[in-house]
Amino acid sequence: MEISGASCLGVMVPGWVAWVWMGTVVAVVGGFGMSLISLRARMRAIELEKDEIEGEEHRMFHFLHSLGEVIEVDTAARKLYRVIVEGVEEVLSGDGAALYLVSEDGEHLVPAFLSEGCPPLMSVPGEIWADGKADRKALSSYLRLAKVPPGEGVLGFCLEKGESMRVTDVGSHESMAGLEYGSAIEAMLAPVTHGGRDLGVLFVARQPGDAPFTQNDFAVFRSLAEQSSFALLNSMVHREAGEKRRMVRELRVARDVQQVLLPGADPEMAGYRIYGTNVPARIISGDYYDYIPLEEHRLGVAIADVSGKGVSAGLLMATCRSALRAAALGEISPAGALAAVNRQLFPDMREDMFISMAYLVLENGTGRMTMARAGHDAPWMYRKESGELEVLKPGGLALGIDAGPVFERVTEDYEAQFQTGDCLLLYTDGINEAENEEGEEFGKDRMREVFRRSAGLGAEEIVKELQRELQDFVGGNKQMDDITMIAIEKR
Repeated sequence: MEISGASCLGVMVPGWVAWVWMGTVVAVVGGFGMSLISLRARMRAIELEKDEIEGEEHRMFHFLHSLGEVIEVDTAARKLYRVIVEGVEEVLSGDGAALYLVSEDGEHLVPAFLSEGCPPLMSVPGEIWADGKADRKALSSYLRLAKVPPGEGVLGFCLEKGESMRVTDVGSHESMAGLEYGSAIEAMLAPVTHGGRDLGVLFVARQPGDAPFTQNDFAVFRSLAEQSSFALLNSMVHREAGEKRRMVRELRVARDVQQVLLPGADPEMAGYRIYGTNVPARIISGDYYDYIPLEEHRLGVAIADVSGKGVSAGLLMATCRSALRAAALGEISPAGALAAVNRQLFPDMREDMFISMAYLVLENGTGRMTMARAGHDAPWMYRKESGELEVLKPGGLALGIDAGPVFERVTEDYEAQFQTGDCLLLYTDGINEAENEEGEEFGKDRMREVFRRSAGLGAEEIVKELQRELQDFVGGNKQMDDITMIAIEKR
């Protein structure tokens, strides 16, 4: 049927115009339909992208919630590592993830946790790759034991650079040059740091053929790494605090044991008043004093200062006490007893440790005293008759410096006689070297003045007056060294 013309709004038009008009209408309608289909596809893609973002957000919140729960209720490091690694893998839909931490000596990155099937991001020998294809456990075992030297491979590179990285092909990365590696794995890596402290490296990977990580994935990964860094440091602080509390408890037990080794009471000896005290600067003291009952109504009195502070000094002090007690029972001479102690301790003492000691023997009823000094501060004798102080300074070498010959040649007995009212003061250098807030030392001049002023008040008052004057002098300044004193008054 031929169309020769058409009427449009009452106007006749030629046939070819009608054909054009109808074609245009069809094209417009067809184009509109195609646009509608494209719009619907685009809307569907946006909907899928929205669902993916919402799902990622949900996984992210779940990850943060899991981190918070672990930190709050469980300080076990292994569980936290697992939550971090498996959480990152889940949030980013990875094929594997791992956390490497800096070793205690700072010399390696060591695997803290690897997810199941995690691909390696380090140099792997060819035979391990080959074995891993047949048996995944062979590769997993290797990865769980392998350490990464500082700066080696992509892991070491990331830690040294200190920045998050997105690597499309790990094997071709510049840091892997010259290293054996057998797979084109894509990975995102981030240094785990906090407060300038390098903790390790976190990574998530995808196998070849999987959809590549997006820029949004990378932004999410960096956020996850930051949260993981905070969680790791928080966990470390909790564990370190717990370990410190445990050590303090153990040290307090050790202090209680050490206190048993110090005299529980001052001795009663006819013709004398004796008063001693020990004030440790730390939980464990390196000073000690002792009273040793001897035959024929004699009494051994010892005061000592072990070099150093803390546990090692306390242990050496206990050993020294036992050695002196054993030597004193069979030796009348104080110098002989100290020589025996030196011979016993010297083989087991470190080169940087020594013990200064003064040891004397009082004879009951006679006022006679015999003393030996092994490198210790010279005691002072207050003479009531003259009101003067004598410095009792016989020669002697500290314990632990010489194996025996030199020590025994220079360490000698010194004899002195007490008169009624005389007082002897033995002390460690913690008192005279104590400093006030301006850094000024208490000093021996102040000590002598206080001793002279309080000597007529008796042994106990001498020690207490020195303690009061020292406390007034140092004020709020922290005690830096142990303080031990013994006063002996002849009645």
